[in-house]
Amino acid sequence: MSDTGKNFVILILMLAIIFLLFLFFSDDNNRQRVASGVGTTVSTVNAIVPEIGITETTPAPPLVKSAREQIGVTVLYDPAYVKLDFPMGDIPMDRGVCTDVIVRAYRRQGKDLQALVNADMKQAWSQYPKNWGLKRPDKNIDHRRVPNLRVFFKRHGKSLKVSKNPMDYKAGDIVTWTVNNNLPHIGIVSNKRKKDGTPLIIHNIGLGTQENDMLFDYKITGHYRY
Repeated sequence: MSDTGKNFVILILMLAIIFLLFLFFSDDNNRQRVASGVGTTVSTVNAIVPEIGITETTPAPPLVKSAREQIGVTVLYDPAYVKLDFPMGDIPMDRGVCTDVIVRAYRRQGKDLQALVNADMKQAWSQYPKNWGLKRPDKNIDHRRVPNLRVFFKRHGKSLKVSKNPMDYKAGDIVTWTVNNNLPHIGIVSNKRKKDGTPLIIHNIGLGTQENDMLFDYKITGHYRY
């Protein structure tokens, strides 16, 4: 083999090694993201849109935009009880639970669910669940509990039918589920839909705020518009 041929082979081998090293370290970075609890970011969702046929069928309502802005910011699931300021009290933005996605999105629309739920519970205490043994409203946690938000949305918004028809769920609607038979969950319907019409959901189910396909993964317990 001529020197030119040998040099060409060496060049090809070097490029192959560089490519393999790139794949290895990229995969290692992905493993570290999962281990650290970082959820799906907006850029990740957008990157996979062409692959799975997700499209924005309607412009994103302000509530959906505000929920989507939390992706990549709220990256942890933290259910700890925390004493909050009142009104407009919140825990650090890098953490939260499913209800915090809803509360933060509505605050950007000028609606403070912490104050609204607290006031409504004082007025209609008998209408709210007594799952936690409380004898009076607790401004630190009431608005962060799914069963309480269900009552509030039913009383002050529209309680819509629960169905298996994806077109019944409009961008900005609120949906609640029961996960693993006993855990309440809540999320916001996105304006992005799959080819079959199923909308994505913006929610925090354990890895921070994410936007993904899970509307029909669990038993739906409520559908609201507020």
